Amino acid sequence: MAEMRKIPAPIVTVENEAFWNAAREHRFTVPICSACGKTHWYPRAICPFCGSDKVQLRDASGKGVIYTFSVMRRAKEPYAIAYVTLAEGPTMMTNIVDCDFDRLHIGQPVAVVFKETEDGPPVPMFKPA
Repeated sequence: MAEMRKIPAPIVTVENEAFWNAAREHRFTVPICSACGKTHWYPRAICPFCGSDKVQLRDASGKGVIYTFSVMRRAKEPYAIAYVTLAEGPTMMTNIVDCDFDRLHIGQPVAVVFKETEDGPPVPMFKPA
């Protein structure tokens, strides 16, 4: 396992503040539109499917599968970046952590973990389930 690199604090805005407040409590949430019923990623005030402003955050399972990934081995501290398809439907870009990068594979089940940032809320990442 590679040592975890330092993660810069995310930019917290009025639009995504509720998401980051939940992350501070180590709660992973996903936005869902109450007008069309679709979940989406990333957290935002307007539904990308129907344009409604009736978007709410709901607690998510924290489960997903690796859609695709790449291991950055030339970095000072190697890391794995991936698209993870959440159990709730959307696919998000994230990091895969706390594992042997050589054992990662597409379709692998993963679970959310929160990693501390430099002076900001923790960021949701994923580890093999």
